[in-house]
Amino acid sequence: MNKKPEICVLPVAGLSTRNLPTTKVLHKGFMTLDNKPVIQYAVDCCAEAGINEIVFVYSDDACKHMFEKYYSPAPELEAHLARKGKDDLLARVKEIIPAGMKFSFACQNEPKGNGHAVLMAREIIGKRDFAVMWVDDVYINLRGDGVLKQLCDVYAQKGGIVENIMEFPREEMVRYGALVGAKRDGNVVRATGMVEKPKLEEVPSNYASMGPYIIPNEVLDILPEVTKGTNGEINLTDALNLAAMRGMPIHGVLAKGMRFDCGTNFDLQKSNIKLSLMNSGELRAYTRNLLDTMDI
Repeated sequence: MNKKPEICVLPVAGLSTRNLPTTKVLHKGFMTLDNKPVIQYAVDCCAEAGINEIVFVYSDDACKHMFEKYYSPAPELEAHLARKGKDDLLARVKEIIPAGMKFSFACQNEPKGNGHAVLMAREIIGKRDFAVMWVDDVYINLRGDGVLKQLCDVYAQKGGIVENIMEFPREEMVRYGALVGAKRDGNVVRATGMVEKPKLEEVPSNYASMGPYIIPNEVLDILPEVTKGTNGEINLTDALNLAAMRGMPIHGVLAKGMRFDCGTNFDLQKSNIKLSLMNSGELRAYTRNLLDTMDI
């Protein structure tokens, strides 16, 4: 049985232009999904999976400061809330930092791609296997383990590269990394490689590489060999494919749960509507009444 990863890389560098104008001054990780910062979903997912260290790969000091401040104790705020008897808010503030969680930072000075961002965390990762999550992709499973916990369970049995995947119609696969040589067994798909955003006539399967990922440490030795992809960046997908070509197994997991895309303002709006309505009967009633009375 393979030991579960103890550390997760969260790439948070970049200008986040798809979420402007808010991201002119605020990192997209602090935009809210159902009244909780998007970044908190990733951190809580790590904690649930038993991962106790997170590396934020940031782009500038302003970005780093936001994460440092948010994930630092706030004794004055907590004391104020306690004095005012605001116990619910006090509990939410205390829950921001999961018990035993350690935070580290690595700088990506230039926007060279998500593979390059992961490589910037190499010194902190050391010789350990690790996880990678994309902050603006939130997965929630209301009836069981979170997505990262599900991946860790598969990794413990099979090792190699383990990633969350989703199934899409062929015409949509041009937007994603696609698994090559895919063979499905239950909710696990064994693959021989992957290709980033294939042309429609070259789509190898309907299984899209979405992340999060569990990645063996050896991939860090491969990343420096990866050349820029068609998008002009160093892509993590290309490093994983190169590792597979050299014999490292890849398993995609059709993880249970719902995806909430927060990558653009419109996607975030849709995700907020969906998750908020799922979580609040009062809001559902209000929305029904609003739709019945609005002149639209």
